[in-house]
Amino acid sequence: MVTVGNSKGLKIAVIGGGSSYTPEIVEGFIRKYEQLPVRELWLVDIEQGRHKLEIVGELAKRMVAKSGLPIEVHLTLDRREAIAGADFITTQMRVGLLEARKWDEHIPNQHGVIGQETTGPGGMMKALRTIPVLLDICRDIEELSPNAWLLNFTNPAGMVTEAINRYSKVKSIGLCNAPIGLQKRLSEQYQTPIEHIYTEFVGLNHLHWVTRIEVDGVDRLQEMLDNREDYSAKNVPPSEWDPEFLKGLGGLPSYYLKYFYMTDIMLEEQVESMKANGTRAEVVKRVEDELFELYKDPNLQDKPKQLEQRGGAYYSEAAVNLMDSLYNDKRDIQTLNVSNGNILDFLPANASIEVNCLVTNKGPIPLSVTEVPEQIKGLIHAVKTYERLTIEAAVTGDRGIALQAMVSHPLVPSVSVARTLLDEMLERNKPYLPAFFE
Repeated sequence: MVTVGNSKGLKIAVIGGGSSYTPEIVEGFIRKYEQLPVRELWLVDIEQGRHKLEIVGELAKRMVAKSGLPIEVHLTLDRREAIAGADFITTQMRVGLLEARKWDEHIPNQHGVIGQETTGPGGMMKALRTIPVLLDICRDIEELSPNAWLLNFTNPAGMVTEAINRYSKVKSIGLCNAPIGLQKRLSEQYQTPIEHIYTEFVGLNHLHWVTRIEVDGVDRLQEMLDNREDYSAKNVPPSEWDPEFLKGLGGLPSYYLKYFYMTDIMLEEQVESMKANGTRAEVVKRVEDELFELYKDPNLQDKPKQLEQRGGAYYSEAAVNLMDSLYNDKRDIQTLNVSNGNILDFLPANASIEVNCLVTNKGPIPLSVTEVPEQIKGLIHAVKTYERLTIEAAVTGDRGIALQAMVSHPLVPSVSVARTLLDEMLERNKPYLPAFFE
């Protein structure tokens, strides 16, 4: 067991507590209470999020009251009060709110480029807005709760985690809901418990391949590639994979890889979808507005089913499972974003990668990968180069480095398009990027 800061139990702070996802994590704490004795749950947000914080915070209190558990739910706009003495801190923030995401998606589409919130030019802008804010939060953690674990769900999770590990002393782990989502799908497909499934992940956050799939000890990778059942997330349009290409790929690709392997089809779908329904950000805003109307109901005491439409299903399960394993030294295997070390020998040691890890109370230990297909190395390396340049630009506010980052991304077709996108998108993000406008 780790030593907890509060002798009465654990103190957990959720940065971005007014998020529509919060009921998921509250449900997770209630379910896992026996293994993870949470006594204080602090939901913290900024002034612009006060209204949502109050709505979702009251629902959280009703959920806890229904459970009968002695968990105190605190709502605050004072980040330092929430962080002080915390054992675990999770981040689920969106700097610039959904309005900023709308432009991350819309501006690239106007120039014939994929517009997406975690990859390409949109993902770059999200990183530039987010990294300085999270590094500022890390300075508070270093001062007020130096032994805390920071579990980062804020996208782009891989870049954000790498920036924290390189530019702060905070113990941080990045995680995503995609790995647990795949395991649940396999469990359902093969009618077997998740404990009987082994999936080996290789790559980066939102750029991974599953190079081993074993169900009850039987290799099912080729079967999954042959079936090529269309698996997709709520936030990624469905498209058909090329069967011959998949057969020779050597790994089941993340649905985000559709942006790289089927760029033309995905761009066409984005443009059509935007004409019909607006950007994905606008669709999400409508879903969120409906959710918050539900959350306001004083009789609601459970997480509503509609929350799964948000595209973040199982995220809280992944977060709570990770806390449980760190706290109880479970030494189970989870897919996490951690520093590379020498796992992928073609990337720097301090690069953040997404791989299977053994989770101990001292932190995750990344496991060696059994195979990295030759045909995926180039794309991993190219995207990591873009990520590292983006992190440097976020920390320095250097436009020259930002341009190099934009040009390095495989989805950006030329220097001239990169410059146009960079100028327009930096200007649109001016309120959130003080380092670029000093």
